[in-house]
Amino acid sequence: MATYGATIAWERNAETFTDNRYNRAHRWTFDGGIELRASSSAHVVPLPYSAEDAVDPEEAFVASLSSCHMLWFLSIAAKQRFCVDSYSDAAEGIMEKNAEGRLAMTVVTLRPHVVFSGDKQPSLSELEALHHRAHDECFIANSVKTEVRCVPVLR
Repeated sequence: MATYGATIAWERNAETFTDNRYNRAHRWTFDGGIELRASSSAHVVPLPYSAEDAVDPEEAFVASLSSCHMLWFLSIAAKQRFCVDSYSDAAEGIMEKNAEGRLAMTVVTLRPHVVFSGDKQPSLSELEALHHRAHDECFIANSVKTEVRCVPVLR
């Protein structure tokens, strides 16, 4: 078992607050001192009460799914002796009403593009198997009920 944490901090400053016109910008601080500016999404709370230049929880959710999948993919590929030169993913999440009529991230689509080098190149079926196994192993995907799709980009 492992425990993970983050410190989330927000301050009102001089705003009234009770009129619901307050800035949602806040800080996420992680172990090692890494700090990110965060905010509600402008899709959820309109500007100027959200900060466009900050990470919002919905983006972080999509990024964590993508990152976990990538890290597993890289590990599995290395163990199978495929040399990965680069990996990029234009991941996207859709927020809409779910079956219970509540707003939720209902689908996250990963679009990983992987560049390999060397003599050993994965076939299409091997590439699909690498992504399938990475999805099965991903802690984050195993933790959510959102449908997570993986659509590898072949160039």
